[in-house]
Amino acid sequence: MAAPRIPHLSTLRRGQGSTAGRGRGSLGNSATASNEDDDATKDRIIQQTDQDASVSRLSAVEIGYLDDPFAKIFITKEAQRRFPIINRELTEAGGTYVRTTTIDRLTLNFLNQPAAGPRQIISLGAGSDTRYFRLRNRQPPLPSFVYHELDFPSNTAQKIAAIIRSSRLRDLIPSFTTSSDGTALDSPAYHISPVDLRSLPQPSPNFPETSSAPPSRPEALYAIDTTLPTLLISECCLIYLPPKAADNAAKYFSQLLFPRPTPLALIVYEPVYPDDPFGKVMVSNLAARGIVLQTLKKYGNLEAQRERMR
Repeated sequence: MAAPRIPHLSTLRRGQGSTAGRGRGSLGNSATASNEDDDATKDRIIQQTDQDASVSRLSAVEIGYLDDPFAKIFITKEAQRRFPIINRELTEAGGTYVRTTTIDRLTLNFLNQPAAGPRQIISLGAGSDTRYFRLRNRQPPLPSFVYHELDFPSNTAQKIAAIIRSSRLRDLIPSFTTSSDGTALDSPAYHISPVDLRSLPQPSPNFPETSSAPPSRPEALYAIDTTLPTLLISECCLIYLPPKAADNAAKYFSQLLFPRPTPLALIVYEPVYPDDPFGKVMVSNLAARGIVLQTLKKYGNLEAQRERMR
């Protein structure tokens, strides 16, 4: 699902008298196409960070920091060529360990809370994350839960293809079906949905006071049960969105989709403090690859993050 494109100003001028000749029309089309190509390129760069994280996770597994029997299944051959395991540093594997175990512990705390009925987890920008499979593979089994993953169609298609190829993964998803284009997977307990978070409906300034009607819901999100206690996970996801889009995505789930009586928790894992020595090196290294952490300036410290959640 592509995000809405902002039209180039020259395309809005066509048809206004004799100045809008064929030459200007062609120029406008070229400029618009160029802008769309640039946007698509930026999207691809962000999507590729998923494989970066996957290789880092496998590095942590190889070194012995993490136990993840599914880590290697989702890594593409191209990613393995770009980032050979032998060249990964211990410090990066250590960072992956902290990132993974912290979110795992919070997730397990959520699932093990005493309560009747199933729980629900929604992972934003999940990519090739293996958390569902690791949770489902635990012994003794965890309390009943439903797991949703949302991401770009290109990422969901790649993950679903890997699942279909792996009997080990398929065995952990009973009775699943996939869409005809291979970008969506549905089962009683696990869903992969192609969603561009930038395209989610935006709440009005005074919602819900100004509206009693239920909010619109993208078709890809119909499987979400808005009555279940829910944990929303953004693991280095919202930070790649423009600040307004990131805020709208968080508000969509917290204000529009889920009614207030439904328990809803949010985990946000992303970098902070871009101006300290480590932060400056991180920002510089990412910029060299064309990657911008778009909300880092707005939510660059813990107090800003706390205020974001209020």
